Amino acid sequence: MSAVNRIVELRSDTFTLPTASMRAAMAAAEVGDDVWDEDPTIHRLQERAAEMVGKAASLFVPSGTMGNLCALLSHTQPGQEVILEVDSHIFQNEVAGASVVGGLQLRPLDTPDGRLQPEQVRRAIRPSDIHEPATGLLCLENTHNRKGGTCLSPKQTAALSDIARAGGFPVHLDGARVFNAAVAQGVDVKDLTGPVDSVMFCLSKGLSAPVGSMLAGSRDFIERARRMRKLLGGGMRQAGVLAAAGLCALDEMVDRLAEDHANARRLA
Repeated sequence: MSAVNRIVELRSDTFTLPTASMRAAMAAAEVGDDVWDEDPTIHRLQERAAEMVGKAASLFVPSGTMGNLCALLSHTQPGQEVILEVDSHIFQNEVAGASVVGGLQLRPLDTPDGRLQPEQVRRAIRPSDIHEPATGLLCLENTHNRKGGTCLSPKQTAALSDIARAGGFPVHLDGARVFNAAVAQGVDVKDLTGPVDSVMFCLSKGLSAPVGSMLAGSRDFIERARRMRKLLGGGMRQAGVLAAAGLCALDEMVDRLAEDHANARRLA
């Protein structure tokens, strides 16, 4: 009998595969035209996602990169500046979309561990000077991918959000792996998303859905983001087949992230 080669994929959690229950749900999904806002399975997913992160509404988007860009475009005006960490995914891995599409200037701040400090952000806020761009948005990342998966705590997130609020501009959280951050710290994900104005999180990666991310925030914000999604080519038709897998991801896969963390510690 020939030996069976087993490969453990450690390059990224983006290599996860949909579960059997996801495949069954996709095959049985009730669908409609989501550009017309008539897909019932997407409606269910958006309601479930918004409830889980404590926001009024959410939007299903094809990717985390599109979700982040929709957020930046919806929160800002061209010519404004966005404060973010120098090794953040938005700054390093999203092809300068905020600048190319949104006419935004990015203000990267360096940190040793991906965790922006309140005073650091306070110093980066632009004065009211016609020679300088106005600060329009603060972006956080939790967990921080390029800095080894470091987490912001609820207290740190709230402190940074307070600085932005005092400065008169909103906060967007790139929470691609925010459920990992919640599980790792033993907190409700709402404790990490509550202080911010909007959050994007991925249904793929550790949650194992084949495709898709969620963008959540106020109802007015999501209405603007829906228009930006269309502008970027992200409106999909009978995408309930994808949303069905996303519902399975939220219902079945969040708690088992603790198993991934335990395995990672064993291998570290």
